[in-house]
Amino acid sequence: MFKINDKTYSKFNISGGLGFLFFISLLFSYSGASAQSKVSASIDSTSIKIGEQIKYKIEVASNPEDLVVFPEGETFSPLELVESLEIDTLRKNGNYRLLKEYFLTKFDSGKYVIPSQEVLIKSKSYYTDSIAVEVNDVIVDTTKQKLYPIKPSVDVSAGFSIPDWVWWLLGIFLIAGIVAFLIIRKKKKDALEPELPPYEEAMAELQKLDNSHLLENREIKEYYSQLSFAVRKYLDRKIYDHGLERTTNELILYLRAQKDAGKLKLTDGTISDFERILQRADLAKFARSKPDVITAKEDRSKTQHIIDDLRASVPEPTQEELLRDEAFIAEQARKRKKRRIIIGIVAGVVIIIFGVTALIATKGYTYVKDTYLGHPTKELLEGEWIRSEYGNPAVAVTTPKVLVRGEIEMPRDVQQMMVGSETFIYGSLLSNYYTTLSTIKFKGEVKFDLQKAVDGIYTNLEGQGARNIVMKQEDFTTLNGAKGLKVFGTLDAENPVTGESIPNEYVILNFAEKGGFEQIMVIYNENDQYAKEISERIINSVEINNLDE
Repeated sequence: MFKINDKTYSKFNISGGLGFLFFISLLFSYSGASAQSKVSASIDSTSIKIGEQIKYKIEVASNPEDLVVFPEGETFSPLELVESLEIDTLRKNGNYRLLKEYFLTKFDSGKYVIPSQEVLIKSKSYYTDSIAVEVNDVIVDTTKQKLYPIKPSVDVSAGFSIPDWVWWLLGIFLIAGIVAFLIIRKKKKDALEPELPPYEEAMAELQKLDNSHLLENREIKEYYSQLSFAVRKYLDRKIYDHGLERTTNELILYLRAQKDAGKLKLTDGTISDFERILQRADLAKFARSKPDVITAKEDRSKTQHIIDDLRASVPEPTQEELLRDEAFIAEQARKRKKRRIIIGIVAGVVIIIFGVTALIATKGYTYVKDTYLGHPTKELLEGEWIRSEYGNPAVAVTTPKVLVRGEIEMPRDVQQMMVGSETFIYGSLLSNYYTTLSTIKFKGEVKFDLQKAVDGIYTNLEGQGARNIVMKQEDFTTLNGAKGLKVFGTLDAENPVTGESIPNEYVILNFAEKGGFEQIMVIYNENDQYAKEISERIINSVEINNLDE
């Protein structure tokens, strides 16, 4: 049952947005008899030392529909308020037992009295008893504790410090620059130095060996290493593609087998000379043998003859072999291109990993995830906001998206008392951010008690499935001077699909202007920092228009 202008109406069902359900419930909240509320206060100690803290507790026994407001601020003077804890709510036999704890202190010795505290229950004042407290001095034994003069204050310059993220970015740019330099240099080198044919390359290696001073400097090991490499590389490129990796015995066996099969036209003397040169090279490299200079020069001359004989022993390639060689060259070019692409991709991935790591280290994981992977409420917050007027009397508000009109049903007798009502909605309770704006316009003079409507919010929220409701109330004035009541706090909403409890915060603005009632409600996930910023921006933008008409 509810009353308007001393007329009684029955309860009715409304289909539409949750915000309008709150709105109608608040508007037509009924007044019923409440049980006598009891208020008591206690402290954990009546005697403390200077600077110690007293735990001051206020207990209130009330009905579920009662709105309870505890004291805050400097009401405990001459004692100082250190901390005010959250309200602890216990439910027993359909009633509530509210417990509010404070921590108080005092830094001057003496006897003090904690004054009686006012607790509002359904706009009615209840008072606690005053409590006496004694604050004692701290006795210092100067015979055991050495005293020193107070040192003068020293100004410390904070100075300029470079943020950590700057060093991270410099390191990333340096690594990226080095990788790019190496890739570009290799490409230029490949373009400027085309690979010589096998025979010309072998002759160039021997000429390079002749121009060196390895023999004059008695660097026999290095000399034979380069000498054997020249002939092995020619063999690898022209005849046997494993010439660089096979041992001396394996190479000689291969050449003899090819000669016996008629595939290579080599003499036994050429193969024997090649074997002796490779053996001397192995001894010079691994056994520290040092052949004399004359033998080394003879081996140099024989190496050139061996390369000439190897060249002459290979029959002229057929057309089919030439085509096969072209296909092989094309395949090798394709592999080199693929290898360069893979190297580039790996380098890019490494740079990206370093960059993401640096951003996470400096900005935090949540910032990086929300900025680069996206976050629904962050996109709303940073998008283009819209300012519009809704309902009658017109309520102007700035929102990330335009509020959509909601359809409602109302009883015929209620419709006869109103000029009209409108509700506008965006989002839902399951989203991170949800807002509604509702207005109603009455016919003629209507005695509307705004405080009574606000008193019913707790019951109405609980009736809609909210749990663990914490509620606070304060006066609110819009930018253009409209005065109303702001109800705010926290609640838990249950996800009907998963059964998960979702912690939310809410703000509800209530106004009674120009023969009507206006309500703006925002509910958002308390773990979503962007939704909180959206809520604050919406609430601070509200204006009730046409106040002077």
